[in-house]
Amino acid sequence: MENLFVFFTRLAEFLYLCALNWVWFLLGLSSGYFLTRLTTAFLPVKPRRGWRIALLLFLTVISGQIIWLGDTNLFYSLLAFLPMLLVSSKGDRVGRLTVTIIFFCLIMPVNAVLDTYYAPIMAHFGLDDIYYYSDKFIRPAVWGLLYLAARKRLPESPPQLSPRFWKLLLLLAAMPFSSLLAVVLLPFLQSDYDYIYSNYLLHGLTMSLGVAVLPFVFLTALALLYTIRALEDHERLERANRLASLQESYYQGLRREETQLRTLRHDLRNHLTAIRGLLALGEDRRALDYIDQLSGSAAVQGGRRLCANDTANAVLTAKAEDMRREGIQADIAASLPELLPVEDTDLCALLGNALDNAIEAAVQTPKKWIVVRCRAEKGLFMLRVENAAAQSPDPGLATRKEDKSSHGFGIPGMREIAERYSGSLETRAMPGKFELVACLPLDGRSA
Repeated sequence: MENLFVFFTRLAEFLYLCALNWVWFLLGLSSGYFLTRLTTAFLPVKPRRGWRIALLLFLTVISGQIIWLGDTNLFYSLLAFLPMLLVSSKGDRVGRLTVTIIFFCLIMPVNAVLDTYYAPIMAHFGLDDIYYYSDKFIRPAVWGLLYLAARKRLPESPPQLSPRFWKLLLLLAAMPFSSLLAVVLLPFLQSDYDYIYSNYLLHGLTMSLGVAVLPFVFLTALALLYTIRALEDHERLERANRLASLQESYYQGLRREETQLRTLRHDLRNHLTAIRGLLALGEDRRALDYIDQLSGSAAVQGGRRLCANDTANAVLTAKAEDMRREGIQADIAASLPELLPVEDTDLCALLGNALDNAIEAAVQTPKKWIVVRCRAEKGLFMLRVENAAAQSPDPGLATRKEDKSSHGFGIPGMREIAERYSGSLETRAMPGKFELVACLPLDGRSA
């Protein structure tokens, strides 16, 4: 009977430990879940589900990593953190590196504060058991509260900023990143590491620096994430304003043509009388010249409707007028439906910047020409732009105009748009010619 009691007691202890381990595992997994939701809101993860699962498990482990001042765990965590987030994501390299550094600066201070300050305080008062249990709840609580607080402000899809903004943010992220490395690793880098922690004065100075720097790093990382969101709104508004400007220019042209047409109709009887008079006098040549002059007027020719899509038509029409003013021989053929599953601002940016860059290159050549082919068929949006080029274009192909904010942002920016729709953008430079080809699937939304 006694042996049976011991057996059931040990069985109960075993089941309790198993249940407890599962509770700890689920708590750790919840930290990884909240961090994954925060991270993927700013970092475009590769489409295969395996990458998201790997990222979830990795962030679960990293959220529980022990970090204390003077330990090398921070350095080893960095060596794992950078490759994992960079390999599992896609898009602009500078942007991915920037977001990775920001989230490293967001996670590590929380771990360092709990392990360096909270644990010793609880141990000092003999509350080691309470620390052991409470620490398991505090970490997921921090990331859960942060996610819930920021959920309404998180971007619906990872931000796509221009390269100039990503480079600026990377420089700003270097400040909290270097501060974190300095305050955590500096004690370890001293020649007499044991002496520092045995000397109360130096130990107190190190701990005071941590109290001042670690919250600063955490709050700066949050501020940088907010800055990314604000810059994305700014760029979206900028693209919308540019599209509105193009559409306004297009509709102003339509109104001018309508006014010219009304004037032509009003004066039609006078024109016919003049032609009749010239023919009666035997001035056939002058009559033909008069007819040619009328036929060449904008009122008679009317505006060109290049495609059914209003946004694409406005952009193509405006750029066709720019080509005409620059003396460029333009060959434009577009076949796009009225509705496309592509954001108007993205379509405007893709077409507008591709043609801006083509015009800039073509005007520098003796024989100025541009060929544009744009169509949507078989579930694909396809754009091909060929233009004369005097020399091999810059690989980035950024605009050389002074007002860069409203003109071409280069091949990387257009490639970001294509990748956001799971498409591709390729360029090819040949002697005397440059070619750009973009292909976007139309059966899916922006990623």
